[in-house]
Amino acid sequence: QVQLRESGGGSVQAGGSLRLSCEVSELATAPLCVGWFRQRPGQERLGLATIRSTTGLTNYAASGEGRFTISQDKAKNMVYLQMNNLEPADSAVYYCAANAPTWGYCPPVYYEYGTWGQGTQVTVSS
Repeated sequence: QVQLRESGGGSVQAGGSLRLSCEVSELATAPLCVGWFRQRPGQERLGLATIRSTTGLTNYAASGEGRFTISQDKAKNMVYLQMNNLEPADSAVYYCAANAPTWGYCPPVYYEYGTWGQGTQVTVSS
């Protein structure tokens, strides 16, 4: 079974950048959709971006487009989320998730993903 572990969260001032990392145990060997999501207290988990491991094809939700970039390094079994120009509203717990592809693309919606990491906290101060 695929295992995921996030890292790279922390505190940053508004306008700053962070790069989150997700170690995905079978990224180099299995066809996977891997996505980044975030969740604020009392709110639904929100999709940001996804990447298909075999092709590198990326998809962005409206919430993740423009300031966020997803990428992968299959040699290291890593998927990254580069976040730029962060705002206080970006403060949340960020999760990576994975699933076997069932569509021609990897949709950035949480209910399509069955395996999740433990999450990493991002706090952006004004």
